[in-house]
This record gives sequence, structure tokens and C-alpha cells, in this order.
Amino acid sequence: MNAGLQRWLGESLQELRDKHLYKTPRILQSPAGGRVRMDGKDVVNLSSNNYLGLANHPKVRQAALEAIEKWGVGAGAVRWIGGTMEVHDELERRLAEFKHVESVLVFTGGFTANSGCIPAVLTNQDVVISDELNHASIIDGVRLSPAKYKKSDGYVYAHKDMDHLERILRETQGFAKRMIITDGVFSMDGDIAPLPSIVELAERYDAFVMVDDAHASGVLGKNGAGTTSHFDLYGRVDIQLGTLSKALGVVGGYIAGSALLKEWLINRGRPYLFSTALPPMVAAALIAALDVMENDPEPMRRLWANAKWWKESLAAEGFDTMGSETPITPVFVGDEAKAQAFERALWEEGVYSLAIVYPTVALGKARIRTMPSAAHSEEDLAFALAAFRRAREIVA
Repeated sequence: MNAGLQRWLGESLQELRDKHLYKTPRILQSPAGGRVRMDGKDVVNLSSNNYLGLANHPKVRQAALEAIEKWGVGAGAVRWIGGTMEVHDELERRLAEFKHVESVLVFTGGFTANSGCIPAVLTNQDVVISDELNHASIIDGVRLSPAKYKKSDGYVYAHKDMDHLERILRETQGFAKRMIITDGVFSMDGDIAPLPSIVELAERYDAFVMVDDAHASGVLGKNGAGTTSHFDLYGRVDIQLGTLSKALGVVGGYIAGSALLKEWLINRGRPYLFSTALPPMVAAALIAALDVMENDPEPMRRLWANAKWWKESLAAEGFDTMGSETPITPVFVGDEAKAQAFERALWEEGVYSLAIVYPTVALGKARIRTMPSAAHSEEDLAFALAAFRRAREIVA
């Protein structure tokens, strides 16, 4: 091994530890749920994206098992080379119906959906106008594109600031195409994008809109169809990204839009062109998860009931939840070292809830990010609330 590389890695990791930015994963030893076994300890899990509890739903599990018997465990090829099975095609058709769009193209993940779509629809004659708090996958997707995009050049607007967005739109009318891109739900703050205002501005200034609905999928809109459904903007949002890894409980991501968009991405979306297709049991499990979402309102009702109780209870205890509007509920701490100490104290009290620190959020904006879900019982959340009270006393 190269001594210089190993020395640099060791020194860089120590620097992360010294700045209280170092991360290491705990090992889950049970199915995903509200209470789990992790690193040999039974804990209430408040760090899962399994919003609706579908990751271990019996119908979803059964669909995966039956697909293994029918299709095997792998597609055996990249989608366009020969890895597209009937079950993949059915999943995309079902998702298109669910989203009320012409077509959907599935990728292996939400991150790859962004990195596949954004560069494919932009040229060096175009500009991207992005919310400053957009997810890292959006930022990386934009950086991979040849379009103009730099905060220093004024193409990033202040978070949810529509006046700032309009100023940028007025100043960029010389570009061939202009993409406005935003998260539907912002993953670290839990607030919702002002999508109606964004769409109105886009239509006024001849721009097009892409919304990343990773944390709105299964959470907002009819049956969890996302922010376009939530705001009744069908037909007015050009590109929608959805995830299959959070509320649907499995893995993957997709781009929803026009038939022409899908056709173009099949030909120019690099992660699609160079990645083996999702295993067929994943596609089958996702179809079953969609069936549950569309026909059983109880998981979504329970998700929002739990989120409401959790937010109100934290607020009553004096915790700052940073204006969250969705089940994503940050508890503001500020200092990175204090946030990591808070995480450790919660763990000792039997609650797994991660400290979120730089670079995921800005320096001085550290928080404990909590994720109540349909999989939590009232007893789970009451237990977690008591743990938060005790942890605050420990780290004060």
C-alpha cells in the first residue's frame, strides 16, 4: 500500500474526529421498524426513512419471495442490453399511473436518478437555478452537467426566497434553457418547498421545473404521490424525481415526466446506461408496496398522527424543531460536539437518533434529526420523549 496515501487518510480521519465530524455506522440486527436491535442493544429507532413501515410489510415480503421463485435474484444485464424484465416494465407503468405522468424511468437509486437526469437535459448554453438547501444528490447532479451553476455567479437562490428567485430569472433570460430545481421536502429541516410559486415564476419567465420528491414520496399528496399532487400541479412540473428507498421501503429511484423525457434518458442517462438493472424481486416488492399505498390509508394516517404528537410534545418540552412541516423533525442543538454528545446520551437511554453535523448542514447548525413513522407505537414515542428530556440534562 502507498505510504503517502495511508498517511493522508489517517491524518484526515483524525481531523474529522478532532472537529466532531467523524461518523461510523451502527449495525442493524433486526428488520427495520420502530423498535430494532442494533449493535446488540434494543432501541427505539428514530433515524429511519421507513415512513410507512413497508420495509417489513408482509405483502411486500411475499411479493419479493414469489419473484425470486419466478425470476431469480438478478436481471443479469444493464437495462438496455437485455436486463429489462417484464416486472421492471410493469413497475414503471404503475409508477406513471401513480404520478399522473406519461412515463417513468427507474434508476438504481435516487442519487443516481439525479446524476443521470440533470446532466442529460442540460447543455453549456443553459443555466441551473437551485435552492441553497437542496440535497447533495441535486448538487452533484448539477456539477456533472455542463450548465452554468455557481453560487458566486448568483444562480443559487436563498432558501425558499421567491423574490430572489425572480431576480435571478430576470437576469438569466439570455440562456437557451433555464432549469429551476428544488427539493419538494427539505431533508434536514423538514419544510416544504413553495412549489406553486416556483411553478408560476417558471411559467412567467419560460423556465422549466424539476422537483426532487424523495422525502415527499409516500408522505404528501394523494396516497403519497408527492408535492405535485399535494399542490394540485399536475401537468405543470416538467420533471419529478421520486424515491423507492424511503416510504416504499425497498430501494431505487425514478424520474417521472413526458414520454420524450424517458426516451431521451434511456439514450443519454449515464447511470441507466451503465448500471445493472434492479433485481426482479426488488421491482416486485415495489409493486406490492404501491398496492398498499394506494389501497390502505392506515399507514399514512398513522405516520401523520405520530408526527403531529411528536412535534407537539417536543415543542411542549421546549425543544426547537426548526419550523418542520413534515415527519422529518430536527431538534436544534447548534454546536457539533454538543450534538454528538446528545446522540451518545440518547443511545445510552435506548434511542437511536443521529446528530447531523457539517458538511450535511452548515457549521453551527448541528441538530438531532428525528423521523417518527407509522412503525412507531405511542409507547415508543413516549419512551423517546423521556429519553430526550434526560439527554438534555446530561449534555447541558
